[in-house]
Amino acid sequence: MKHIFKITAIILMAITLTNCKKDKDKDPEPEPAPVVPTQNTGNLEIYFEAMVGDSELVLSTSTYTNLAGNAFNVTAYKYYISNIKITKSDNSIWSEPNSYHIVDHADHASTTISLANVPYGSYKAVEFVIGVDSAANRAAGTGALDPANGMCWGWNQGYIFAKFEGTISGQNIKHHIGGWNATVGPNNIKTVSPSFGTATADVSGTITPKIHIVNNLLQWFESPTQVDFTTFPKVIMSTGTNAKTIADNYADMFTVDHIHND
Repeated sequence: MKHIFKITAIILMAITLTNCKKDKDKDPEPEPAPVVPTQNTGNLEIYFEAMVGDSELVLSTSTYTNLAGNAFNVTAYKYYISNIKITKSDNSIWSEPNSYHIVDHADHASTTISLANVPYGSYKAVEFVIGVDSAANRAAGTGALDPANGMCWGWNQGYIFAKFEGTISGQNIKHHIGGWNATVGPNNIKTVSPSFGTATADVSGTITPKIHIVNNLLQWFESPTQVDFTTFPKVIMSTGTNAKTIADNYADMFTVDHIHND
């Protein structure tokens, strides 16, 4: 009987050792594949188109007439668009970081602003500043805020928010509008939110919405204050009441014409 127990014990030990060896010889379990985050942001583009009344803006060669009957042409037209925000249908808001752009209608490429890393969703509104906020006005910056762009005054009054230059009856028109510090002059920073109406901009992995915004340069001279160049200054190159008159006018200049979702 003792021999039987011994033999049984030896057999069990051999089986155990064999199983241990098999376990050691097994290939290690593969590491789980890393989890790849699902893409959840896309792109959106804003196109700025300039009109003068019912006519497309053509620099230098075309002549236009404002409500006061002044015939003029346009040689330069550019402005800052900054602090862009878009509102989703659920009322959440996405803000573009470091949001400063110069739209120059002599440079076609600058008239399209491309927004990246926009969360997927359906957007019902856009908001932006015409000009440069007070924080950025405190010191010269880089990129769109580089003074070399010709949109910054050479003295301590900050950035030019909007610039219109042209001629009337052989005389130069130079309206360089700025003013961010109410202690120096009127604060002419204008925040606008042109309506989408019932349209939406739908950002997804397959759709880059294109928002077409039209601005009508005649608004610069028309409302709420009509500008007549026979009495109103042709040259404005500092802050003050005349600059405020123009800034109040151009605040209503932008409208959303249409939106492409493709």
